[in-house]
Amino acid sequence: MLVKVTASGICHSDLSVVNGSRPRPTPMLLGHENTGIIQELGPGVEGLSVGQHVTLAFLPRCGKCANCLTGGRLPCIPGSEANQAGTLMNGGIRLHRGEEPVYHHLGVSGFATYAVVDRRSVVPVPAELPKAIAAVLGCDVLTGGGAVLNAGDPQDAQDVMVLGLGGVGMSAILTAAALGRGRVIGVDINKAKFDDALSMGATDVYTVEEAINKGVKAPIVIEAAGAPGVLDQAFDLTAMGGKTITVGFPKPTTRVSLPSSVITGEAHTIIGSYLGSAVPANDIPRYAQLWLDGKLPVEKLISNHIRLDDINEAMDELDRGQALRQVIEFD
Repeated sequence: MLVKVTASGICHSDLSVVNGSRPRPTPMLLGHENTGIIQELGPGVEGLSVGQHVTLAFLPRCGKCANCLTGGRLPCIPGSEANQAGTLMNGGIRLHRGEEPVYHHLGVSGFATYAVVDRRSVVPVPAELPKAIAAVLGCDVLTGGGAVLNAGDPQDAQDVMVLGLGGVGMSAILTAAALGRGRVIGVDINKAKFDDALSMGATDVYTVEEAINKGVKAPIVIEAAGAPGVLDQAFDLTAMGGKTITVGFPKPTTRVSLPSSVITGEAHTIIGSYLGSAVPANDIPRYAQLWLDGKLPVEKLISNHIRLDDINEAMDELDRGQALRQVIEFD
């Protein structure tokens, strides 16, 4: 289908292609956290209509492979293969620069005024949802929120700790706070982020050193930094019998060193959570309704509303760690 893009968030997953952390075929049109309005439907597209508002999901799901049958725990096999190859789900490339094919980024390629996407990359959202909010639901909230709801699944009064207070980490803070279970603990090396974390619902904030020195631990610890060594720290801050959940994406060569005796002796669980272990067709409407009900103030994640022409400066700002979510808004 053809979607007119109305808003696009700028994410570290875009930056990781630019800086080489996540190798992809080139030339590629980036952008994967998007919302828009359907303009045209191709043959066989069902359940959607022209003029409908949609959020685009960066991992399409076939709904049939062995991984899809895990309820979101594992990424779709053909969807992942298509994303790695830079194609749509059917293997096709619908973007060109002259005669040269341009690869799709995660099935979306949303840094443009229009996107050609597969039906399985599209989730309808309420038209009254502001476009900037609808865009960040497709990656930032889906990933950070899903790490809490799906992978962490806090019970009763269980505390949640988040290491790395960027966009995804702050989404995890927002979601954990919305649940209203135990304490919500934010951890980062940059104290300048603490006020934002507290405004989003964190009950406690620490630097890593402070948390370790004070013996602060939690049964659910989410690593959202994607930086070398942070997963090791997240493991150390996880309480006995707890879960260490990683959503960050460091370079493919990065390795971790964890004490195997502690994993066994303390019944410790390590969980990789890609896309928040989510099924976008189920999870995105859930977050949209939470926002509409006033329970998930996603607008607090958005640090800047910018134009497409500002994208290079926005990428630099993201690289310097000076922004949570910058959203390109199209007229």
